[in-house]
Amino acid sequence: MRALAFYLVLLLAMPLAAIAVVSPANEYRAQGIAAPDCDGPLQVLIFAVPAVLIYGAGAFLAHRAGRRFHRLVSLLCLIIALATVPNIAEAVHELYRNAADGECRG
Repeated sequence: MRALAFYLVLLLAMPLAAIAVVSPANEYRAQGIAAPDCDGPLQVLIFAVPAVLIYGAGAFLAHRAGRRFHRLVSLLCLIIALATVPNIAEAVHELYRNAADGECRG
């Protein structure tokens, strides 16, 4: 029963991870416009940080189980968690860029 709940959490967190991977840190730059996006990085971080925590913990816990199927699940969780890391780095970089330029004060 505990394993079923574990896999259900991973399954329900899949849309969260998909949004975390796909959403840009600066929507304007993604469209080719050189303008600051003051709320874009935080929107990325709201989805990406929980996704990394959920799938990172999922990779760790599934790897500890030791069976072949669990190791496969662990690898998939690790891939999903690592796929969100570049987007987190881009969002943090965008936050620092906005703070250094003095933009987005409010």
